[in-house]
Amino acid sequence: MPQRNFFYLPRSDRRILLGCIVVFIAAVAIRSVFSNDGKTARQESKATTNSMAEQTLRSRSNNINYRYDEGNERVVELFPFDPNTADSTQLLRLGLAPYQVRNIYRYRQKGGTFRHKEDFSRIYGITEKQYREIEPYICISADYRQATPRYAEETQTASVRDTVMYPIKLKDGQTISLNLSDTAQLKKVPGIGSGYARAIVSYRERLGGFVSVNQLVEIKGLPESALDYFREEHAKVKKIAVNNLNVNQLRKHPYISFYQAKAIVDYRRLKGKINSIDDLKLLKEFTSDDIERLRPYLAY
Repeated sequence: MPQRNFFYLPRSDRRILLGCIVVFIAAVAIRSVFSNDGKTARQESKATTNSMAEQTLRSRSNNINYRYDEGNERVVELFPFDPNTADSTQLLRLGLAPYQVRNIYRYRQKGGTFRHKEDFSRIYGITEKQYREIEPYICISADYRQATPRYAEETQTASVRDTVMYPIKLKDGQTISLNLSDTAQLKKVPGIGSGYARAIVSYRERLGGFVSVNQLVEIKGLPESALDYFREEHAKVKKIAVNNLNVNQLRKHPYISFYQAKAIVDYRRLKGKINSIDDLKLLKEFTSDDIERLRPYLAY
């Protein structure tokens, strides 16, 4: 059988094959057209959805409903208002722009309060011209105003009450007992705080009591101006038994050093009991000033 006869098709078969090809081409073309239209429709739908979502987010972030028509010219109306309570409609009627109203709302939402007319001019976006026009109509409610001077004075008076933490200081001419005052009373002296008050009490206990106000200057750093607020008193001081104490016990007194305490003990061991302060004059460790300071504190 010849080869060309193998590929030969009758006329009827050729017509059928040609028709199938035409139908296939038409189907491909129609599918391509509808596919592009669907893609375009999906893109348009997606863009519309995004636009609506953006508008929703913007509306939620503003959280303010404005009665404002962009297409119509607004009529500015000035009237008395309180910036702490005025709503968006009132603020817009005053001629403020929506973004300015939004800034006012945000300021109030964060706890801001208009206590003076000048506070309104500090809102971001408010121009000097707008403030000058609106300022005569700003009315701050009494609930938002600053406390009156009388109330402030009463509060200040109450805040300086005599307490342990904040005692009222003594005035010129007033005095307190040097040997009987505790730390709370000592802190009433001008220039004396908690630290110096504790130092005075501690030094008083080590001495056995003060015999003179001038002894306070022996406390390091204590202001000499504080001495005028203490009164001199001839209080009974606690004396030390100079013939019965050992070296360590004697040296605890602020006016007796270690070498002086050792000299006293050696004197008692070698010469016997100390009968008077004059016996200490025989010891080279004691100066005349040392002996005079010790005189009120020794018992024999």
